[in-house]
Amino acid sequence: MEAYYIGVDVGTSSVRAGLFTSLGRIVTTAVKGIKIWEPEPEYYEQSSEDIWNACCRTVQEIIKNVDVNKVQGLGFDATCSLVALDVQCQPITVSPSGDNCRNVIMWMDHRAKDQAARINTAGHPVLKYVGGNISLEMETPKLLWLKENMKMQCWDKAEHFFDLPDFLTWRSTASLSRSLCSLVCKWTYQADAEGQNGWSDSYFTQTGLDDLLKDNYAKIGNDVKSPGQACGVGLSAAAAAELGLPPATPVGTAILDAHAGGLGTIGCTVGEPSVDNLPLECRLALICGTSTCHMGVSREAIFVPGVWGPYYSAMVPGLWLTEGGQSATGKLVDHIVETHVSFPVAKAKAKERGQHIFSFLNDVLQELARDEGLPSIAELTRDLHVWPDFHGNRSPLADPTLKGMISGLTLSAGVDSLACLYLATVQALAYGTRHIIESMCKAGHTTKVLYACGGLSKNEVFVQTHADITGLPVVLPEQSEPVLLGAAILGACASGVFKTIQDAMTQMCGKGTALRPNKDTESYHSKKYRVFLSMVEHQKEYKKIMNARVDSI
Repeated sequence: MEAYYIGVDVGTSSVRAGLFTSLGRIVTTAVKGIKIWEPEPEYYEQSSEDIWNACCRTVQEIIKNVDVNKVQGLGFDATCSLVALDVQCQPITVSPSGDNCRNVIMWMDHRAKDQAARINTAGHPVLKYVGGNISLEMETPKLLWLKENMKMQCWDKAEHFFDLPDFLTWRSTASLSRSLCSLVCKWTYQADAEGQNGWSDSYFTQTGLDDLLKDNYAKIGNDVKSPGQACGVGLSAAAAAELGLPPATPVGTAILDAHAGGLGTIGCTVGEPSVDNLPLECRLALICGTSTCHMGVSREAIFVPGVWGPYYSAMVPGLWLTEGGQSATGKLVDHIVETHVSFPVAKAKAKERGQHIFSFLNDVLQELARDEGLPSIAELTRDLHVWPDFHGNRSPLADPTLKGMISGLTLSAGVDSLACLYLATVQALAYGTRHIIESMCKAGHTTKVLYACGGLSKNEVFVQTHADITGLPVVLPEQSEPVLLGAAILGACASGVFKTIQDAMTQMCGKGTALRPNKDTESYHSKKYRVFLSMVEHQKEYKKIMNARVDSI
């Protein structure tokens, strides 16, 4: 009997579901938008019920033309957003609005700046597993914010706090188990190759969250499973009815969205021994969406200052994961393009040509380079430089206070200037990736090839620019939905058809193609990279000047 596996991906603004065969062939997909509230600057909230309803709608859509009895497994991935439920397992507000429907603090929410700063100042030893500084996007700063700012409305009434991937497996199976991926990456749970697993009592006590120790950390989880391990006894009767699937359909322990992209990407082959024979430890996955995650694995724990991890078995069981990242990539490119005065003109011209706005701008860049007699579009930005941390720096500086910078603006405001600013932004993101890779390699990683997936990986200028600036080949999976595939791999593992996640990756990841760096641009990008690194030092100097006492200047 032909078997199918379902992957459900809960991203920042939508839920997607995909139906796959055991060989990783995608049969069909569906997508449904989800709500985002922004009650104050840098506050981002969602509804867990809205998210679950979107999961049900998308799954119902992809199975409508197949025999549901052939669906042998289901897997979820999601953003690292914080979900709060009360004693009756109903949504409890995390919002200043008081609306109980808004019970999710999103991953990109930055309300917990002060709490993260205090945790970092205290300097507990567990912080060495998050690059030395905890991010305000992780969960314990957000929990502390809730305790300090919404004690009566939320903290005292909450019975369960979930990472969003774990909420989804609970909602589908009624199992309170948590994913090792979620807990070690975002909650400071400790795990290592010697089997030492658990929460740090001293960390939660020092942080002011000692009430979470009650009942062996029942509110945040004490039953921890590896990604792909079966949750409970599969789909509950209630969830099965909502999804349209048979009860007891196996459900794999969930994973974070970027990590699902890693699973669905780094196992693909390109038909070249120089790439395909490289061990997983030499491969770096770039999951390029609203933000970008840089996922590298190693056999031993490697600590990289300013880079998250190492996390044991967080993505590939038995391997340590190091996770670099940029908090705003796709979101930044959209912001730069859509706020430019010539965006409406460019959008209209792109529509006339039947193109996506980025494809149109890529064509404009080619025309400009040709008109100016330049050997590469890269040289169009010789005098235009961007520092891309418009939403702070996640890695390798781990500084959420950093701001974006642009140097080289003129009075030009036409479509050509928009195209060049767009290119300079893409280059800046690639320089940021190079900065992360250099930090990882300095600490002991060996990166020889990049594997890219996500929305930005469909932009040829974005991908080629990353190859040119890092000097590394970039592999693009032929699989159009590697994040969904990564989630489906979890369901396949839960069904028992594969012994390990590595076995599932080998069979399901499929083929890819490799883009090689253009060596002719190497010298040019080396000079631009020096400017890039200088820009952040200039920003620090500006901050120092502005924070100094007047009489000391």
